Formats: sequence, C-alpha cells, structure tokens
Amino acid sequence: MPLFQNLPPEIATMIWAVLPVAEIRASIPVALEVYQMSVASAIFWSLVGNLATTALLVILIGPISKYLSEKSKFFKLIFDWVFERTRKKFYNKYSRYGDVALVLFVAVPLPTTGCWAGVAAAWLFGIKPKKAFVLISIGVLISAMIVTLITLGILKIV
Repeated sequence: MPLFQNLPPEIATMIWAVLPVAEIRASIPVALEVYQMSVASAIFWSLVGNLATTALLVILIGPISKYLSEKSKFFKLIFDWVFERTRKKFYNKYSRYGDVALVLFVAVPLPTTGCWAGVAAAWLFGIKPKKAFVLISIGVLISAMIVTLITLGILKIV
C-alpha cells in the first residue's frame, strides 16, 4: 500500500513534493507510477507542492533563524557555524557562477539538492527573497522536466 493511501492522489502528490528529502525527485515518479496520474497532473501537483514550500521557506527562514538565534545560544552557535562554514566552502563557486549556481544546484535532482537546500543556500549567501524564489523556481521547473523524462524512460542515466 502506498503512503498517503487515504488521500486523493493530487493531495498525496503535493505532500510528497513538500517533504524535504523527497521533493520533486519522488513526487513525480510516485504520481506517475503509483497513483497512475497523467504526466500533466503529476507535474502540476508536484510543482504546486514544491513551489508553495519554496515560497514559505524563503519568507520564513530569516525570521525563524533570527528568532531562534536570539532565544537560544545553542541555535546561535549552530547558525553561526553553518553560515561561516558554508560561506568559506562555497563562496568561490557562487561568486564565480552567480545566480546560475543556485539554479543548477536546485535543478540537478540529486539527494541534498532541491528547494529546501536552495532556500538555505540563498539565505546563507544573502540573496533577496523575491530573487531567491525566482531562481529556485527556475531550478525546480528544470528538475521537474529532468525527473519526468527519466521516469518516462526518455532520458537515461548512465
């Protein structure tokens, strides 16, 4: 029995697209193979779930991290450490490739990429929320195309 079996396939697909590790990488194949949705429906409902998540995360990541940092020394230490480490590790790539780096990071459907990681990266590099949403959305659309083509067997992974 598939997860979310008591829900309509459209809602279940959206939920798959919201999950941090699953996102588009799982929602489209599950929609097509398990729920037997049409390609258009699978893509549509996956994008609705994933892009809604992106919008919420882009809006909330700054205020939530600020609040937690102010209220907890533990969270402040974590945020400071992650921020410094990520900046040192990825600054050269981002400064070299700019916005394209974020789009590609989200677009390539691999584990630890997608809208959740893209929002974190955008926040860490100080990309304004509206711009981050646009760049991440472009990456999500590309990822949806790639995942759909792979699921349909049109695109082969070597």
